Amino acid sequence: MTDPNPYNKYKQTQIETANQGKLIVMLYDGAIKFLNIALDNMTPRKYDIVNNNIIKAQDIITELSLSLNMDAGGEISQNLFNLYMYFKKRLLEANVNKDPEIIKHTIDLLKNLRDAWEQVSATETKNDNAANMASKGSFSIEG
Repeated sequence: MTDPNPYNKYKQTQIETANQGKLIVMLYDGAIKFLNIALDNMTPRKYDIVNNNIIKAQDIITELSLSLNMDAGGEISQNLFNLYMYFKKRLLEANVNKDPEIIKHTIDLLKNLRDAWEQVSATETKNDNAANMASKGSFSIEG
C-alpha cells in the first residue's frame, strides 16, 4: 500500500539514503522537536501532550543509546551512554514535576550534541563524495 502523502515518501527516502551521521542528527532533531512541543504545552497545562512528547523524546534517546558501539567506541561511547542516561533521568523528573527548566536545559544539551554530530556528518559526507569521485577516475578533453 502506498502512502498518498508525498511528504512521508520524501521523509522515507531521506532516511533510507542518509549516512549514519545524518541519521543520528535526524534523531536529535526529533528529540528536540518533541521536547519543544512538550515545553509549548506546559503553559496552557495540556499535560497529556507534555507527557506524550517527553516520552517520545525519551524513546529517541533510548534508540541513540542502543546505537552506540561500546566495543569500538571506547571512552566516547561510554561518555555518550552516560549522557543519554542522564537525559532520560532528568526527563523523567521533568515529566513527574512538570518542570520546564529541566526540559530547557536538556534541549540545550541535545542541541550541542546535535551540532557536533552535524559536523561529523558533514565530514563523513565530504569523505564519501571524495571517495566516490576517486573511484570514477578522471576525464579530460583537450582541443
